[in-house]
Amino acid sequence: MASNVELSERSSPMSQKSRPRAEKEEVDYMQRAQWLRAALLGANDGLVTVASLMMGVGSIKEDVKAMLLVGFAGLVAGACSMAIGEFVSVCTQRDIETAQMKRTIETKTSLSAIDEQEEEEKKERPPNPGQAAIASALAFSVGAAVPLLAAVFIENHKVRMAVVAIVATLALLVFGVTGAVLGKTSVVKSSVRVVIGGWMAMALTFGLTKFIGSEAMQI
Repeated sequence: MASNVELSERSSPMSQKSRPRAEKEEVDYMQRAQWLRAALLGANDGLVTVASLMMGVGSIKEDVKAMLLVGFAGLVAGACSMAIGEFVSVCTQRDIETAQMKRTIETKTSLSAIDEQEEEEKKERPPNPGQAAIASALAFSVGAAVPLLAAVFIENHKVRMAVVAIVATLALLVFGVTGAVLGKTSVVKSSVRVVIGGWMAMALTFGLTKFIGSEAMQI
């Protein structure tokens, strides 16, 4: 009789509906933060770098070809720099963690403790250097392509400059919201932080580019 009651409880619809919720695995946001940080960092860097360079050159010379050429050069150089930097960074991180794992294992005397340590290291394994390099380069390229695509079809110089600035601001806002949604953090704080930080970086790069370009034109 008791076995029949247990079977009925296991097969009841209410127990079947509640079980998946109880057994549902939680999202590891610490793990997600690793690739999310790299992706948003690359996209923001690409957007800010290329947009500020294009506006800086555009303030000196009203030539769409010059703006696009400088923007494309910034895209290629930045993507290569991000890829190499991420590759070296991940390799260094992997070497340090591998050395630390070896030192920890040398201090262990129990085989079970050694196996447990190795399992923990496998779960916390850093990303592949090649994959990290490709992901960083792609993220930078995506961000850098936004101002390039915004300027390529506009002939009027003043309108083109304004569109690049507006599109860059909107893209920064999208990046901030995306990072907050995926990371389950405050959308307002993330958006404001990304937009204001992007504006500051673009203003500084724009001012230096314009100043250096004006001095070079006089020489």
